[in-house]
Amino acid sequence: MKQNKPAYTVQKFNTIREMTELARNESPDKIAYRYKDDSEQVISVTFRAFYDVTENLGAALTDMGYGQAHVACISENSYSWITAYLTILKGAGVFVPIDKELAAADKLHLLNDSESTVVFFSEKQESFLRENKDKLPNIRCFIGFDLVQDDGDFLSYAQLIEKGKAMDKSAYDGLRSDEHALKMLVYTSGTTGMAKGVMLTEHNLVSSVYYGLQVSQVYDVGLSVLPYNHVYESVCDILVAHHLRSTLCINRSMKDIVKDLKLYQPSYIYLVPALAEVLYASITRNIKKQKKEKTFARGVKISRFLLKLGIDLRPKLFKELRDVFGGRIVKIVCGGAPIRPELGKFFDDIGIILTGGYGITECSPLVSVNDEHCNDFHTAGSRLPCLEWRIDNPNTEGIGEICVKGDVVMKGYFKNPEKTAEVLKDGWFYTGDYGYITEDDQIVLTGRKKNIIVLNSGKNIYPEEIELIIKNIHYISEVVVRGLKNENGDEFSLLAEVYLEEEKSNEDVFQDIQNILKDQPSYKNVTKVIIRTEPFVKTTTNKIKR
Repeated sequence: MKQNKPAYTVQKFNTIREMTELARNESPDKIAYRYKDDSEQVISVTFRAFYDVTENLGAALTDMGYGQAHVACISENSYSWITAYLTILKGAGVFVPIDKELAAADKLHLLNDSESTVVFFSEKQESFLRENKDKLPNIRCFIGFDLVQDDGDFLSYAQLIEKGKAMDKSAYDGLRSDEHALKMLVYTSGTTGMAKGVMLTEHNLVSSVYYGLQVSQVYDVGLSVLPYNHVYESVCDILVAHHLRSTLCINRSMKDIVKDLKLYQPSYIYLVPALAEVLYASITRNIKKQKKEKTFARGVKISRFLLKLGIDLRPKLFKELRDVFGGRIVKIVCGGAPIRPELGKFFDDIGIILTGGYGITECSPLVSVNDEHCNDFHTAGSRLPCLEWRIDNPNTEGIGEICVKGDVVMKGYFKNPEKTAEVLKDGWFYTGDYGYITEDDQIVLTGRKKNIIVLNSGKNIYPEEIELIIKNIHYISEVVVRGLKNENGDEFSLLAEVYLEEEKSNEDVFQDIQNILKDQPSYKNVTKVIIRTEPFVKTTTNKIKR
């Protein structure tokens, strides 16, 4: 397939309201969402029923004067979260998703900085909001997903929807906002006062869905597991599934993933590489535990031979391994960081497509993606048809900062023209990520600009590249590579800090790292190893905090 040309026909839409109306009108009785309630019963909601809930909620909010408000949401993943999200996107308001894992001071700062006047919240956030109500002078309406009765300023989500049922919907339905105006305000990770508010427009969100589906498809049933406050999940999974009329099943807790895979039997799932690594490690560990390494290797050899003849026996040969994912899995989409080629190869061997892509919040978030019909594990795929890209100031290897321009690029940073000017220049967004573009016009990521190690020899090191290689050592669970400094503060060589799955001596780990890096240039070799006793501290998307 020729790169960067639309491979799939996608139904055109111009607004989120139009997207939901198309789903309601054309697939009214199809199941849109499935989730477990407090009694562990599985609830199924059709596209028509979902649309009606957003209409009722939107009518009630509009009647209260919040039709064009900035509306925040602090909650765990839930069906209620999705209803609040699409209710606001359909109208003329601005949706502000806030990470529930943030410290209290950070949440207060973002609620105030975002100019939100309404906040949706879950039961776990209620005491925090009640205790800090006086520190939130702009919030005039608190709506609890789990509240049974209204309580002054704290309103019941269920009662609000019930009130909306009897209301005329024309005022809410008539709300419109400029497609290039702020529609979703997403804060990047950062401590109080440092987080930047990324301003995404309705045009950005629509473009990410429409053009993303032109280069990569999903299937009939998805399992939704990643935090909804991240654009990767809220746009690439929630909005994409809605437009494609997939049934999205909601996982409430990471500890329930294996159980939910078997319950909902999804055909696709969105993950971050760290979660894919956990599943891979679990499967390979079980293969070794059952002493089936030779049986597995023989099965792979047979299936590869038969695939050359056009015969695919992987679903039968590796049924036991595939059943871990519910038995119907076709595709795993990985985003948030590069995936190891070995990981992609393993899943391909057992008949599960693992595709990687590249995205960043400021690009709504999709920049590029691999599709199963031209899946290259060594790249982050082909750019969206609505985008241009280039490498700024490339070195002799063609590596430089990735710059993109097009329909998914943000409007700017909220109330921060200085930071906006630093990254948006003549329409080009400077991503802060380094990489190079292949002859096939695919992107290869080498690392973050802020993580680059500059040795006193003048060599630039991208630690993420070396970390991906080191992670091929089966007992190394986590690794961070950084520069070793001399007495003058200059970085002169590399150190690897590792967390292990099994006990090993420092000497053994050092030797194994030396062996796996033997084909790399000498300046990329690690000269010191530190073994951690505890895992690295992670972000809410399971990325290591450097």
